[in-house]
Amino acid sequence: MALFKNLTETQIWKSIFRHKYPDNTRDQALAVLSNVFLHLHPIKVRKSGVRMSFTWCMGGVTFFLFLVETITGILLMFYFRPVVEYAFNDMKDLREVTPMGIMRELHRWGAHLMVITVWLHMLRVFLTGSYKPPREFNWNVGVILLVLTLLLSFTGYLLPWDQLAIWAVTVGTNMARATPLLGHEGPGAALLTLGDIPIITAGSDVRFGLLGGTVVGPATLMRFYVLHCVFIPMIAGVLMAVHFWRVRKDGGISGPL
Repeated sequence: MALFKNLTETQIWKSIFRHKYPDNTRDQALAVLSNVFLHLHPIKVRKSGVRMSFTWCMGGVTFFLFLVETITGILLMFYFRPVVEYAFNDMKDLREVTPMGIMRELHRWGAHLMVITVWLHMLRVFLTGSYKPPREFNWNVGVILLVLTLLLSFTGYLLPWDQLAIWAVTVGTNMARATPLLGHEGPGAALLTLGDIPIITAGSDVRFGLLGGTVVGPATLMRFYVLHCVFIPMIAGVLMAVHFWRVRKDGGISGPL
């Protein structure tokens, strides 16, 4: 105990933690405002905000699963090569040969569970009216995070590079052909022309951009790998920070209707 007390009196400790242990309301406010992590959360919360029967804890579980996916995904990146010659065999080795191969199963089932929990979280917010003013902005942030979660699941589905994954992505990306203005078969695409030459074609629409070609191939695997491991998680991480911060700014977790 004395050692801990001496540690808290050092200049290094004080440079990291600007305020003493918050044993009163003023110190609690100062400690929260001066800490980048605690600043995302309110100083006080309603009793209903910590009641499982009201919150279902789906938001917290979803964030926990995102951290699990991040950690296990980074470990998998050490062994997985996103090229068609090795992807399928690397995925089999991750299950049967590679040390800590259970990471692949944790990543896979964690992804399925994250999709379920984010849907349940959105359902809980809707049923309790927590999307109403002044929380409508945060509701829209949550909708974007829902879409990003589904995109993470979709882009990760191709990485094993088996027949199920290839044809599932083929069917999924075929729907992009009907994207308004961006798909060559979508509404309004025929109106975008240079003279008599259409701008949006099968070789320049959003589907071509996703696949890196007109069919699922090596370029598709690399693009989905980058989207799954870098681009989408970065956007999701930033929006999660905004989401948590807005919960605080909007008065904490909403109370029951």
